[in-house]
Amino acid sequence: MGRRDPDVRAPPPLSSRSDGMAQKLLIVESPTKARTFQKYLGRGYVIKASKGHVVDLPKSKLGIDLDNGFAPQYVTIRGKGKVIKELEQAARKADEVLLATDPDREGEAIAWHLKQHLERRQPNIHRILLNEITQEAIAEAVKQPGEVDLRKVEAQQARRVLDRLVGYQISPLLWKIFFYGLSAGRVQSVALRLIVEREAERRRFAREEYWSLRAEFRGDAGEPFEGKLVKWRGEEPRLADLAAARTLLAALGVEPAALAGASAEALAGGSLALPVGTTPAYRVVSVERKQRRRSPEPPYITSTLQRDASSKLGFTARRTMMLAQQLYEGIELGAEGAVGLITYMRTDSTRVAEGARAEHHDWVRRHFGEDYLPAQARRHKVKAGAQDAHEAIRPTSVARAPESLRGHLTKDQLAVYRLIWQRFLASLMADARFEATGVDVAAGDAVFRATGNRLLFDGYRRAFGAARGTAADENGNGDGERLLPAIAEGERLQAALLPRQHFTEPPPRYSESSLIKELEERGIGRPSTYASIVGTIQGRDYLTLDESRRFQPTELGESVWKVLAEGFPKLFEVGFTARMEAELDKVEEGAEPWTEVVGHLYTPMRKALDAVEKDTSSLREAIREATEERCPKCGRPMIKTWGRNGRFLACSGYPECRSSRPLEAPTVAGDQRCGECGAEMMVRVGRFGRFAACSRYPDCKGTAPLEVGVGCPRESCSGQLVEKRSKRGRTFYGCNRYPDCDFASWSRPVPAPCPDCGGLVVEKATKAKGSFQQCTVCKLEIPE
Repeated sequence: MGRRDPDVRAPPPLSSRSDGMAQKLLIVESPTKARTFQKYLGRGYVIKASKGHVVDLPKSKLGIDLDNGFAPQYVTIRGKGKVIKELEQAARKADEVLLATDPDREGEAIAWHLKQHLERRQPNIHRILLNEITQEAIAEAVKQPGEVDLRKVEAQQARRVLDRLVGYQISPLLWKIFFYGLSAGRVQSVALRLIVEREAERRRFAREEYWSLRAEFRGDAGEPFEGKLVKWRGEEPRLADLAAARTLLAALGVEPAALAGASAEALAGGSLALPVGTTPAYRVVSVERKQRRRSPEPPYITSTLQRDASSKLGFTARRTMMLAQQLYEGIELGAEGAVGLITYMRTDSTRVAEGARAEHHDWVRRHFGEDYLPAQARRHKVKAGAQDAHEAIRPTSVARAPESLRGHLTKDQLAVYRLIWQRFLASLMADARFEATGVDVAAGDAVFRATGNRLLFDGYRRAFGAARGTAADENGNGDGERLLPAIAEGERLQAALLPRQHFTEPPPRYSESSLIKELEERGIGRPSTYASIVGTIQGRDYLTLDESRRFQPTELGESVWKVLAEGFPKLFEVGFTARMEAELDKVEEGAEPWTEVVGHLYTPMRKALDAVEKDTSSLREAIREATEERCPKCGRPMIKTWGRNGRFLACSGYPECRSSRPLEAPTVAGDQRCGECGAEMMVRVGRFGRFAACSRYPDCKGTAPLEVGVGCPRESCSGQLVEKRSKRGRTFYGCNRYPDCDFASWSRPVPAPCPDCGGLVVEKATKAKGSFQQCTVCKLEIPE
């Protein structure tokens, strides 16, 4: 294991208790969790929080002994010395220490490090595991204390060491080639690769035109229904262009005059209904009815919860996990006190405890009836490699329906809890049953198909409409029925044809939800890491979000990936990363020593790093882009390259010729004037973002934050709003009189005040509404 923190000193002798009453010290990670435990355990227990990890690798150096089996050199985290001291004092007074940290690798590592610090104060230290923080689970756990799982600790340590080796040894290479502050990561760089390669696919994609054909039918009953052309002359129809569509429409009975009078635009739109004549006849050739079943999805695991919260609630993975953590650790429920509402949220297992299964079935019987339970208990398949000691994410009590918690949870907490509760409730219920109807209509060599869907029994779907007493699908969209009128085989139909033009679409960019799904399917990352992987690459300038909130790589992101791909083709290969994840899992199983697994990655990485550090010219060449512009000093071609302030144009004759200039000519910074000499200011870009610089540079070196032309809206403040960047690199707008005035806005202010109330107006954009402006006071929305 890692070295003991050098700050740990030999303890004084154990003190004896004077009150004669046995006392146990129980340690958890967070104060919230501590309060929940205290409520259930009461007297005889002292509950303390470690507030996360107490030791870690040092920030200022690698912190790994490469000559001694990759031994990590842990140090006390800044600010945690006081926490450790308090825990040591409490341990001396206790008769036993129980480590109740989270039941995953990180929790096991925290428990191990706490044990290393405390065992000389109190050697009677045990580990307890809980998947949920309820009275029953806590009572059971304290009755069955165990030991820290060293395999799990080593698995966490191997990941931590690998991540440090990659991050601390490859990131400096990026600093040399680009600028300080960039980072590479064992898994984050593979995620970046997926995003960059998807963008390259989109650029290579060539759109192709095609047409589809629908028909609107009416039978003897007079009710209209629609069908789609599915066969033409015995094969799948292929309509490549307008000419092919016109030819087919004529063959299917559309009058020549109607075709001639229809413009290309009208035909392409999909709403122009063209009536057909008497030839060919449109007849029903088959009516088929089948009963179909649909089974519920399994209860949530980490990745599926994150994906659903992203697509249905618009939450980032990090926000989802933060909210789930709050629900797990305990929420104050009035007279009940703090109650853990869900099971542990970092899991890849769909297993459900038998007690929870029994409570679920009892609840369904009482509220919906016996018919809503399957004849045989439903057991969802657990994927290979899942940690089946964990459970799925579920409510600790299905009896706590979401609406009963409305007064105790925030809006976002309630939204996440509702997702978890409904998904779990549905997961063990009976199948939904439908009657599916298929009608084939023939017209000459063409076959159209119409489909209908009638819900016979809502089954598990009732869980999603339970609050309304109706059936709904997983997205809450109602019964989803599509009924066809009564139709008989051989019946002749009236028809009108509706052509429509389409174009093939490139593969979509990754959303946060689809990226997590891709990582999971490829075996990259684990439940505890998905949120941090996505959050890390979002926190860099490697990506932006497009108008649909999907990941689009920046020039910097693409260039960084080019360098990593050129210098380390194997290290950041998707298959290699997945194999490394599988090897790391074997450490936890005890199948491989952790040092060997680390060596499998480190040896080829070090070899590649030694090679590129000797000569970085090929890496620099990979990110240079030729231009047609000539150097004004020597006439050589100019190239696009990177510097500490971003991309710029430089002479290809460097270092003989050092001519360079910004990639784009600087623009005037509105009416802003230099505070030093009064000259106009220009917009420049530096390592901390955009700023205003004097147009007389280098004669005058005056600079200032970039004003946006809007006065501070705070009453009695005479400041101007300026563009700023947060510590995480995100642009915001604040008063230039800070800290005297702390006004700030994430949204860009616009000069014109609100026409209704005169308040500050800012730019907004949503997927549903697009771009618009909104008053910050009265919330009036103003179209752009």
